[in-house]
Amino acid sequence: MFRSLAAALALTSGLAAAAAPAHAGSDEAFFQSVAGRWVGPGEIVAGKYKGTKFVCDFNGAQSARSVGMSLDGSCRVGLFSQPMRAEVVREGGSYKGAFLDGAAGKGLDIISGNVSDDRMVVGLDRKQLKGAMLARLADADTMAITISVRVEETLVPIIGMNLKRRDARRTASVD
Repeated sequence: MFRSLAAALALTSGLAAAAAPAHAGSDEAFFQSVAGRWVGPGEIVAGKYKGTKFVCDFNGAQSARSVGMSLDGSCRVGLFSQPMRAEVVREGGSYKGAFLDGAAGKGLDIISGNVSDDRMVVGLDRKQLKGAMLARLADADTMAITISVRVEETLVPIIGMNLKRRDARRTASVD
């Protein structure tokens, strides 16, 4: 079941959209805004494990080598925990990266991407499995992630997560 959860979480990485040219300033601002610790629940909403609930705890960091970020942490189902890692960096006018150890191992490749304002969309690939992940900041301390897979010509959501910021970098406004 953890392999299925890991593969499903890997697919959360985006809508396989054609990437628009990356804009360093706005992209860097987005990655800076998602740096920090994020915790929250998720659920598999389609497929064999539909209804499975889990809780994730991630640490996000800006990439030191390029415009991009890494996410390290784990997701827990009951008593069992699965390490999770994703990295995405700008390469030319798009984004590339991997979830877990990439498609060559047990994970997924990030093959495209686009960052705009409060959201990032990346395309996912693993052999015949194609998908996308959308990460959207609802506000400075709330992030929603949806992972979808391509079934024929339609993207079908399979995983949803709602994460809250849980670190000293809280950015809520003071009245």
